[in-house]
Amino acid sequence: MTESADLPGPGGPLDRVRFVLVEPTHPGNIGAVARAMKTMGLTHLALVNPRCALDAEAIARASGADDLLAQAAIHPTLPEALAGCRLVIATSARLRHVDWPQLDPRACGMQLATEAALGEVALILGRESSGLTNEELARCQYLAHIPTSPGFSSLNLGAAAQVFAYEVFTAHRLGAAAPAGVPTEDLAPAEELEGLHGHLAQALNDLGFRHANQSHRLLQRLRRLFNRARLDRVEVNILRGILSAAQGRKLHVVGATTDPGAPATPAESGLDTLSPPKPGSGEQ
Repeated sequence: MTESADLPGPGGPLDRVRFVLVEPTHPGNIGAVARAMKTMGLTHLALVNPRCALDAEAIARASGADDLLAQAAIHPTLPEALAGCRLVIATSARLRHVDWPQLDPRACGMQLATEAALGEVALILGRESSGLTNEELARCQYLAHIPTSPGFSSLNLGAAAQVFAYEVFTAHRLGAAAPAGVPTEDLAPAEELEGLHGHLAQALNDLGFRHANQSHRLLQRLRRLFNRARLDRVEVNILRGILSAAQGRKLHVVGATTDPGAPATPAESGLDTLSPPKPGSGEQ
C-alpha cells in the first residue's frame, strides 16, 4: 500500500529526470522499472540497445505504466541516450575501486532533483548480469550505490529503480535545498563533453604525448578530472580552442609552413568566438 502524494504537473523538474537502462535483457524488468518510475512522478524512460522486445510481459509488469513503455526512447548507443544532460549519475551493485565521487540513494535523489530544476539529468542502470563497464562509468559525474545486507545483496532492476525513484521524488516533494557546490552555470551537456574528450585524445596523439601502453589509463584519468570540474560550455570552448592552437602549431612545425615560434591566431585556436570582458566588469 502506498499513500498518494501530490504529483507534479507536466513540464516540471521531474520530467527532466531520465532513467536510462543499458542493454536490458528481460521485458519484465523494463516493465517493472516503468511502474517504479510512474509511481514517483517520473516519465522519461530511455533504453540503450535493448536485447528484448517490449512484449505482453513488459506491459503486464508495468501494471498501468504501459504509457511509459510506449513513449520510451530507444537509442543504439549510450552517448545518444545522454544527449542534452548536464548531470549523469551511474548506478552500481558493488562499490568500485576507482577514484569516483560516490553517493548513497538519498544523496543521489537530492542531486538529481536539484539539478533537474536547471536542466536535463540522467540516472543510468546497467545490465542485469554485469552492470556497467568502466568506459560507461567514465561518462558519469557520480556513482550511486544502494547499501544492502552483506549476507544477501541481490536487488533486481525494478527494485533498484524503485529505491532511486522514491529518493528523487521525495527530494523534489520536500523542496530540498541545493547541496553545496551544485553549479548553476550553463553546464556543457554530455555530447559536448564527449566532443572535448574526442578532441583531447586526437590532440594528444597529434602532439606525440600519448604512450601506447598508457593511453587508455591516461584518457580515463583525464575524464575523471573534467567530470569533477563540471565544465560549462564556455570552458569547453576555451579548452578546445587551446587544443586546436596546439595542434595547429605542431602542424606548422612539422610542415615548416610558418614561423614555428609564432602563436596561433584567434581564428586557429577557436578563441575568436569568445567575447572579451566588458570594461569595469572585473572579469579576468
